[in-house]
Amino acid sequence: MPVKPSNLPPLGITMGDASGIGPELVVRLFAQGLPHPAVVFGDAGQLRRTAQQLGLDKQLAIQVINTAAEPLQNNAIPVIACHPELPTDLPMGVANATAGAAAYAYLCAAIDAAMQHAIAGIVTAPLHKHAMQLAGVTHPGHTEILAERSNTQHVAMMLANAELRVILCTIHVALAHVPALITFERVLRTIEFAQLACQQAGIQQPRIAVAGLNPHAGEDGQFGDEEITVITPAIEAAQQQGIHASGPWPGDTVFMQARQGHYDIVVAQYHDQGLIPVKYLGIEEGVNVTVGLPFIRTSVDHGTAFDIAGKGRADERSLRHAFDLALTLSQASASPAQN
Repeated sequence: MPVKPSNLPPLGITMGDASGIGPELVVRLFAQGLPHPAVVFGDAGQLRRTAQQLGLDKQLAIQVINTAAEPLQNNAIPVIACHPELPTDLPMGVANATAGAAAYAYLCAAIDAAMQHAIAGIVTAPLHKHAMQLAGVTHPGHTEILAERSNTQHVAMMLANAELRVILCTIHVALAHVPALITFERVLRTIEFAQLACQQAGIQQPRIAVAGLNPHAGEDGQFGDEEITVITPAIEAAQQQGIHASGPWPGDTVFMQARQGHYDIVVAQYHDQGLIPVKYLGIEEGVNVTVGLPFIRTSVDHGTAFDIAGKGRADERSLRHAFDLALTLSQASASPAQN
């Protein structure tokens, strides 16, 4: 597919963990043809071998480049060399330190490029947390690495598909630690991030539903008082800013109501409360968005799928949705400067 000229720089795609389905997702994505140029932070050899396995090596060449500013070839996957080449006998479907260290390096290089405005945004294929830990990387996931390396103090994770948007107050923490982390400041900040995320998507006055922490949103304090002491005051503070927030609503019904069109986004209090409803609708349709970074970042809504890695069975639809959303958001954020 011919590379179209654009005022935007290319989007950056990270290959993720090479022992998982990331390389296959990337190859399948490029084989579809893309509406905007993109470069991959990954391993050229692994992508070449994957293209051969999928029978796409005649359709797609591998172009090794040093920076995103280099001319990009048609019908090629441009790969930025940012880590030593992976071994040809890298085991598939198992966590290993070699793949973990490389995946971390790909992400760091993409973040640096985004901070330098060399790429218009980052689209990430999945990491494997244990593989990174084996490599000595202690971060629990993408979100924390993105925040630390970009020197961003506060970010939020949003999951979205065609039917539902959910943003999280807390992310990768043990459930036992969640109540202490549900503070007035955190809930209010997450509501503000929900407003920002919707406005970036073109919804100027979003209807924001805030879920309660406890069953039945606490039932007037019978099942916990966080709704009374923390969440309601945060909602009221957001309303004073002109934000259309409401709640706290029971977590067992608010997502259904949002899916029916009553709300544009739901603020969930903890990881599984928010992610189960989104992923139940289909992980191949979901997109993970990090809100609050100084650049656009979207990701697939699934993991490395070690059980099918290297078997030619990966579904690239979530990566395609993530790419399309990153392009839409980056075009929207760039448009004021281009007018």
